[in-house]
Amino acid sequence: MHQSFKILTQAAVLILTMAGLQAASPWSVRLRATYLETADKSDAFTALGINFAKDSVTVNDKFIPEIDVDYAFSDTWSSELVLTIPQSQEVSLKGVGKLGTFQHLPPTLLMQYRANPGGAIRPYIGAGVNFTLIWNNKLSVAGVPLHLEHSSLGLAAQAGIDWKIEGNWSLNFDVKRAAIRSDVFAGGARLTEARLDPWLYALGVRYQY
Repeated sequence: MHQSFKILTQAAVLILTMAGLQAASPWSVRLRATYLETADKSDAFTALGINFAKDSVTVNDKFIPEIDVDYAFSDTWSSELVLTIPQSQEVSLKGVGKLGTFQHLPPTLLMQYRANPGGAIRPYIGAGVNFTLIWNNKLSVAGVPLHLEHSSLGLAAQAGIDWKIEGNWSLNFDVKRAAIRSDVFAGGARLTEARLDPWLYALGVRYQY
């Protein structure tokens, strides 16, 4: 009787352990403070009778908040949706000054490979796509309104480290690069292509549910 009870107890513990493993959530979130640094690349163009050299269009760098939602398909493969709140950016033209502002929202979806399964330090790399919505354009030069495209679709890549510090919490370091570009129009005429292509340097925390 005692032996049977022991076997049943061990079986129950095994079943509960397996159930607990199966119930472990694949979801996690990262909260980051991110510095957005634009590449400030553009084609040479002529406007107002002036020939502007390449890379004359600049967009300000800034800190932005970032929240990322992760879903783990396995201990090494996961996907990450990168989100922030709508951002306002200032645009300037070298030799002229500030042209105005526009707003954008740049969600990014990435597929990640995470190394060192079970370790306290988990390096990862990722690749995916960025889709940026652009609106509330308030740009002009010498009283002539300027227009941007309403969206941008481009590739994105990242590399980072999660460093487990306690319980479900990890410290996170992350670097991303995204292709964000838009043609610039004056009336119906295309002036140039502004290539923001920002680097995003981030520090934050990860919580595993």
